[in-house]
Amino acid sequence: MRRAGADRLSLALMDSRNHTLQLLARYEEAMAGGLRIPLEPRIELPHWIAGHIAWFAEYWIGRNPRRGQGVRCPADAPRLGSMEPMADRWYHPLLSAHDARWDMPLPDFGEVRAYLMDTLERTLEQLEHATPDDDGLYFFRAALFHEDLRGEQLVQGAQSLGLSLPFAAPPAAVQREPLALPASRWRLGAEPGGFVFDVEQWAHDVDVPEFEIDAQPVNWGQFVEFVDDGGYDREELWHPQGWGWLEQLAQSEGRRGPRHVDQIGVASGAVLQTLFGRATRMSSQQPVMHVSWWEADAWARWSGRRLPTEVEWEIAAHRAAGRGFRWGDVREWTAGTLRPWPGFTPHAWTRHTEFEAEPLFGRARVLRGASFATRARLKTAKARGFALPERDDGFTGFRTCAL
Repeated sequence: MRRAGADRLSLALMDSRNHTLQLLARYEEAMAGGLRIPLEPRIELPHWIAGHIAWFAEYWIGRNPRRGQGVRCPADAPRLGSMEPMADRWYHPLLSAHDARWDMPLPDFGEVRAYLMDTLERTLEQLEHATPDDDGLYFFRAALFHEDLRGEQLVQGAQSLGLSLPFAAPPAAVQREPLALPASRWRLGAEPGGFVFDVEQWAHDVDVPEFEIDAQPVNWGQFVEFVDDGGYDREELWHPQGWGWLEQLAQSEGRRGPRHVDQIGVASGAVLQTLFGRATRMSSQQPVMHVSWWEADAWARWSGRRLPTEVEWEIAAHRAAGRGFRWGDVREWTAGTLRPWPGFTPHAWTRHTEFEAEPLFGRARVLRGASFATRARLKTAKARGFALPERDDGFTGFRTCAL
């Protein structure tokens, strides 16, 4: 899909919009039944996300006479007027700070649906007249992937709020032996051509020594052993900042385990974790989910192993797929701190959004892979995600490498 032409993009944009509308309907029903969205840093108003999705396409495509410049289009390029006079005030991230959205007279669900449908119709009309090169299709591809990412954010928000959604827990996987990969020279990063996220710019060669990596993410059975061995009470296993994070959680939430876990059965290896509002029994062979980077790092230290570098993860995903390397059930923490690659240039559309990498360089950790909530067209072994190390609200897990 990163190189998709107009015909495929048209179908994908309609599919993504339908997915958004289905998720929005779930929120609307729940909020009509009494669900309240708390004002918290990690929570977003669902009708704001939906309106922002529509605004994004209109702002960068429908209202943007310079959209044909593609990635070179500046953020402050002149814009035409919106079909919704208050759209910028409501949905431009720079003009509507997160905490202020709870006090804004945002449109109701019906009005947001109408805005979503109107902007989609306009987007599809303009797609018919777009030049068929990467510049001409750039913002249409960006709008598609932006909506897919926001859709995953809506699913993640539902999990945080205990909202019922028809998603199953990641499946159990047969435990396989770790995989050994030889030393190699790997081309890390994206080559020019098609759509590229700015954080994946640009391809460069990396020499990688031989390494051994888990065939699948760490499962609950393995994690329970860490808990049983006092892993959450042994300061020596934790990065100093991670121990501070853990102590703060213990004081504020009384928590000594991954987010949404209600019970850990040390004897059975089974775990009771709330999944979209339902207490769900996780088997010992299901991947650990909702762990922070600090927890992943502590488990790796406890086991005498380490988190993989992102290049090790990528090599294994490409070269060991036929040998049992399994990914795609949870997003996976890697050892790396987020840093720019050679040739990095920030893309204007990411500014002031959760997808802006530059302010998090040197602080966020790199995530690889995809989760069960990720749309299939976003799943690629070269995709590069990121989050601050304390984030545990995402569908995140990890795997390890030998020291």
